[in-house]
Amino acid sequence: MKIYSLLCLLLGLSLFSYAQEIKQNIRGTVVDSESKFPLVGTKVKVTDVDPVLGGICDDKGNFTISNVPIGKHTLEISSIGYNTKTTTVIVNSGKETIINIYLEESSIIGEEVVVTGRKKGEVINEMATVSATSFSVEETNRYAGSRGDPARMMSNYAGAQGTDDSRNDLVIRGNSPLGIIYRIEGVSIPNPNHFAISGSTGGPVSILNNKFLDNSDFFMSAFPAEYGNSTAGIFDLRIRSGNNNLHEFSGQFGFLGTEALFEGPLSKKSGASYLVMGRYSTLKLFDQIGLKYGTDAVPLYGDGAFKFNFPFKKGGNLSIWGVAGTSSIDILISDQTEPSQDAFGEQDRDQLFGTDMAIGGVTYKKPINKNTYFKMSFAHSWQQQTTRHLYILRHLDSTSNTWVYDAPPFDMMGYRYMINTSSAYASMNHKLNSKHVIKYGLNADMYLMNMEDSIRYDISDSTSAFYKRWDYKSTEPNFLLQAFIQWKYKINSRLTLNAGLHSQYFTLSNSISAVEPRLGLKIDVNEKNTLAIGAGMHSQHQPLYIYTYHQLLGSNKVYHNMNMGFTRSIHSVISYSTAFSKSMKFKTEAYYQYLYEVPVTVAPSSFSILNQGSGFARFFPDSLQNTGTGVNYGIEFTLQKFFDNDFFFMTTLSLYDSKYIGSDGIERNTDFNGNYIANALAGKEFKFGENDKHAIALGMKVTYAGGKRYGYVNEIMTDSLKEIVWLDSGYNTRRFNNYFRLDLKVNYTLNTKKITHEFGLDLVNTTFQKNILGLTYTPSDDPSKPSYTERYQLGFLPLFYYKIEFKVGGKKDPPEN
Repeated sequence: MKIYSLLCLLLGLSLFSYAQEIKQNIRGTVVDSESKFPLVGTKVKVTDVDPVLGGICDDKGNFTISNVPIGKHTLEISSIGYNTKTTTVIVNSGKETIINIYLEESSIIGEEVVVTGRKKGEVINEMATVSATSFSVEETNRYAGSRGDPARMMSNYAGAQGTDDSRNDLVIRGNSPLGIIYRIEGVSIPNPNHFAISGSTGGPVSILNNKFLDNSDFFMSAFPAEYGNSTAGIFDLRIRSGNNNLHEFSGQFGFLGTEALFEGPLSKKSGASYLVMGRYSTLKLFDQIGLKYGTDAVPLYGDGAFKFNFPFKKGGNLSIWGVAGTSSIDILISDQTEPSQDAFGEQDRDQLFGTDMAIGGVTYKKPINKNTYFKMSFAHSWQQQTTRHLYILRHLDSTSNTWVYDAPPFDMMGYRYMINTSSAYASMNHKLNSKHVIKYGLNADMYLMNMEDSIRYDISDSTSAFYKRWDYKSTEPNFLLQAFIQWKYKINSRLTLNAGLHSQYFTLSNSISAVEPRLGLKIDVNEKNTLAIGAGMHSQHQPLYIYTYHQLLGSNKVYHNMNMGFTRSIHSVISYSTAFSKSMKFKTEAYYQYLYEVPVTVAPSSFSILNQGSGFARFFPDSLQNTGTGVNYGIEFTLQKFFDNDFFFMTTLSLYDSKYIGSDGIERNTDFNGNYIANALAGKEFKFGENDKHAIALGMKVTYAGGKRYGYVNEIMTDSLKEIVWLDSGYNTRRFNNYFRLDLKVNYTLNTKKITHEFGLDLVNTTFQKNILGLTYTPSDDPSKPSYTERYQLGFLPLFYYKIEFKVGGKKDPPEN
């Protein structure tokens, strides 16, 4: 009731200012795309208002355009000797619109330049040629089902798909989610998700919040030489700087949490700024009103981020930043009186699970001169996963269909994994001239690990001994060292060559990849059509906890997988795109990926690490060797209309095949070989009221995909180990029913003179489709019934939020340039 009254009060107060036209500022910085040198004198115009509004960049590349009406606008940015660029921005009353713009120097000398800059959807990293996309905060808000999560948003694109409605693991072109890497400011970060299982890259709730992220890049194949230790995909993320002109506040209350963000200037003179954000889960509230989200347990989590930004003279910049999250959940099966299904837990044990991650860093950037740019980052991260399992002895009374408990729960298994990582990154961009750019640099990660795990194998006896599977503590640091060099050659205005070399060395396993060549060629056939090809070699070390799993030889611990080498991959891609208009394009890409030196068991089996990395389970490998292989190939189609005239849509179709060969020499489907996936997204915004103060946005997403692969259960081993064990024979020859999901989204935005209100509702799986996730172990006293049942994905899930944005204090708007 208090929350309702507060919302009504805020709305009432904001409506007093309704008589005046609502305006806001657009501010930003324009720099050279390669050297990051400020482009003094650049003209920035809002071209779709009458009269035209504009600003001119000062000696730091900064510009301000004041008194811009709220709504969507087109900016035109032009500077002598650079390609003119157009971009769109959305202006709201509650916050200033701040944009960073990168202009590309023209390679044409002595001729009139009639070329536009980066097209919509093209990446910020200009040395990427194929299989790359840029995503913005607006997109994570606009796409139905994205939940403000970069990973879930990327699953809308061709070639990317999720594996589980309850998690945001990404399968890129048939690859395991293990192949995904997240980076911030050049350094790799731990899994940025709550409830993250060791070695995985996904989770149920993202720690990354779109409110503190800047526009970022995602790479799916044949990525530039700068990026290493990945065989599938790279998130290259950026934390945005706070507003250095006004103190602003953004608050949100909804299903995924209550959050607050503060930003503003630290120094009016220097332009230093701060951004601080925090979020805490509110799922306890929804549990009390009976709203279910896949589990009877109540997940608890909190996260936050900060960035303090200090600009220097002549374009230098120092930033101090950090991201952190903590989460816990107690899934208590022992509280059940009747059979039920939990999307996150097993049916024979209580599970107490918690995770923590944190990373903090310092980044220094400096354009040394108009042709050379230097960047350096230092960071330290910490991650921890803890689990305690208590086994439950119970049987189902067939008469009453209720559980009868035979003994109190007792400890069955527990573990704690902790990894500390210190990271460093340094790179230098040097523009030799308008045609040639060279970038080179180094990455270094230092790991310190503490891995502990104990299990009681004889669960029929609560007094039986525990067995230690992990008991490893680093006695000295282990390093992952990477080096790269890239060359960009603009042969002419329509032909660009990107080439590079990458190298990496991992000291723990003494693995080295001396030379990994990368190559890309882009041909702008004409103003509308582009052809591109890309190829590259890539490698990646295995999840760290696998190296430290041991066996006992007598009383001696034997780390039988410590010398496991890199998984290696060769990517090749050909791409064609055509623009039907400024806001609509069609794109198709065909690819072939060969994976080799893949870890498989020494003993002949169907096991391959290519099938791991999704879900909530670790895996416990026998002795492994790098003799497995895999192949992914396919073709993708995308028809996309960017947000223009208050409407957007995107349709994608991916056709692919994903196979692997284990140590038994048999070719099989990978766990992620769905063969096809189709997405259709659309959204429309309706504006009304005086000066378009009101806006209602409607969105939808429909997904249809091939069903999940599975095989035949080894029932004897399943009953013995109390978990699903598959037979090698017939593994992944079967598949569940095809996947279908329809999501809807509705938003209402109210812009008053000083405050922006937004109400949103995401309706996930509106048709209540029962998509099968897999099989789960479910003990039964009836010998005629199997000891496993089907587990379903999430059902219908409504996600709502209320967001408010406004400036704090009474600082006057800056004058127009």
